[in-house]
Amino acid sequence: MTHWFHRNPLKATAPVTFNYYGVVTGPAASKICSDLRSSRARLLELFTDLNCNPQMMKNAADSYFSLLQGFINSLDESTQESKLRYIQNFKWTDTLQGQVPSITEDEAKEVHRSLKIAAGIFKHLKESHIPKLITPAEKGRDLEARLIEAYIIQCQAEAQEVTIARAIELKHAPVLIAALAYETANFYQKADHALSSLEPAYSAKWRKYLHLKMCFYTAYAYCYHGQTLLASDKCGEAIRSLQEAEKFYAKAEALCKEYGETKGPGPTVKPSGHLFFRKLGNLMKNTLEKCQRENGFIYFQKVPTEAPQLELKAVYGLVEPVPFEFPPTSVHWTPETLAAFDLTQRPKDDSAKPKPEEVVKPVKEPDIKPQKDTGCYIS
Repeated sequence: MTHWFHRNPLKATAPVTFNYYGVVTGPAASKICSDLRSSRARLLELFTDLNCNPQMMKNAADSYFSLLQGFINSLDESTQESKLRYIQNFKWTDTLQGQVPSITEDEAKEVHRSLKIAAGIFKHLKESHIPKLITPAEKGRDLEARLIEAYIIQCQAEAQEVTIARAIELKHAPVLIAALAYETANFYQKADHALSSLEPAYSAKWRKYLHLKMCFYTAYAYCYHGQTLLASDKCGEAIRSLQEAEKFYAKAEALCKEYGETKGPGPTVKPSGHLFFRKLGNLMKNTLEKCQRENGFIYFQKVPTEAPQLELKAVYGLVEPVPFEFPPTSVHWTPETLAAFDLTQRPKDDSAKPKPEEVVKPVKEPDIKPQKDTGCYIS
């Protein structure tokens, strides 16, 4: 969805050769290292391949991680770690410190599922692997709890956006759309809260995006809640709900401008220029005018001074992370293969000599030119 979802830069990683001279003592171990090099290289290539689809990415990731499992877990499926667990250090850049506008139903489902899978991967890392790090993640770094939590929630929120767009296209009941929009706004608020104690110099742009999406979907919730109230002959309350929708929509517009002017990691998206954003403005205006017209001719109800409380609960469409597990250990890992890695021959680190800080080159992301904006249409 062109210019709609904010994305931080792709994480770059330092080259890893998997060359363990002296440690590798046989052809089976040598093949494992060779396959790790090639499968890692293939996976990294796909990150910037515009022709890559989710199945290609999954196959490449499974191929690499099945080989990497032998460096992580014991081959006898016990809770013990592999003897090779700490043989290799990996280095990445940090997120903060260091699509087409018209999509088919199949593509929408693919986006929806991919975001749920991403949330599941982040959740799995948070619960099962990050606690095992020998050096705790530094504050503000990608593996730190606040950032991982923000990523999990943002993936859930964006997946629910697809659900909302689909519900609107299928003309589902306004009460259902309002509840989904309200839940989605709450997701964005929670993600923003997770980042609230981070240094603004790093997190301001990301937080502006989360805040504007929170305001946008709160406006959606009030707009569709107003339609529900009107259908229940509560015209005065409907007018007040739509007035509140306009207020939050104006906030979202202002935040879009602030977001575009805020410096920070990641490309700047342009949600306020998207048809899905603009259509809400027209929907609010037309619905409010209808309510005011009918109140003047039929209902003659007083418009409350206080906005109605949104106590909406979605009964379907809420997104949960898809449970994630690493693929099984590659069949190439056998006791004989593991025995062919002799850690006693590993070169000793000369910790007395200071090592120059390794520079990791940023990932050159493909330049996707925005197409003519036909809106967030799901057919």
